[in-house]
Formats: sequence, structure tokens, C-alpha cells
Amino acid sequence: MSRSEKELEGVTLLGNQGTRYVYDYDPKLLERFPNKHSENDYMVTLNCPEFTSLCPKTGQPDFAEIKINYIPDGYLVESKSLKLYLFSFRNHGDFHEDCCNIIMKDLKKLMEPKYIEVKGIFTPRGGIAIYPFANYGKKGTFYEEYAKKRLFDSLA
Repeated sequence: MSRSEKELEGVTLLGNQGTRYVYDYDPKLLERFPNKHSENDYMVTLNCPEFTSLCPKTGQPDFAEIKINYIPDGYLVESKSLKLYLFSFRNHGDFHEDCCNIIMKDLKKLMEPKYIEVKGIFTPRGGIAIYPFANYGKKGTFYEEYAKKRLFDSLA
């Protein structure tokens, strides 16, 4: 079952040959499309093994693998828009923990998922590796409790 033009109205970057790369953080790059299977619970995993941002103090590059897992509700994130959005962090100065929380909050705002988590696996600098984990479960649902459980499970 293919998607109708109406379902793809907000998807402008996919297939666009004139892609414009943004070199500073821009959440407006994110696009979504309707979830045709919102009655099902299923996990979507997105992995960005080449994420970069800048240390806000030194300006030195930070490298990470960003792993995003979410259980969609009404919408999914369009992957090319996510790629361009994550690319927009390359000249953005923020700490590792901030980057993961910003990504999680921007995707939460965009998609309103049942559940979402973002984990950063940052390359060690100065002999210390930092692995921030941010998550959210829809308030008043099973997913709110699931988010608490996953947060504490991530500590192990």
C-alpha cells in the first residue's frame, strides 16, 4: 500500500536534488509523515554513527554515535530530514548531555511518540567517555512507566 500525495505533503527533502546543508543547529529541518500503523506498538531504531558537535568551551570537535529508539504514535520522522538535522549540530557548541536532550526534545515535539530514547556514545576525550541517555514516555500511559524503567535500566 503506497502513500498518497496528501500523506507526503510535509515531506520536502526526500528526493530533492538541491539539498541545502545547514551548518548550525536548526530543528526546523525535521519533517514528519503519518504513521499508517498507529494501532500497533513497534520500535523504530535510527543510528547515526558519525555525529559531530563542538565543545562549547574549547571549540574542539566531539564525535559520537547517536542511537534513537522510538515507539511512534501518529507520526514518524523522515530519515533524510533527520540526517540533515543531525548534521546541523556540526558547528553547534553544546555539551554531550545537552545534545542528547535537545535531540530527544525536538523529536518528541515533532512526532509526539508514545516513547522515545536518545543515547549518545561519545568518543573519549581526556581519557573519559560520556554516554548520555535521555528518554520520554507519553504522560498518563504505560509508556511513562516504561520510560522510568528504561532510564534506570540504562544505569547498568
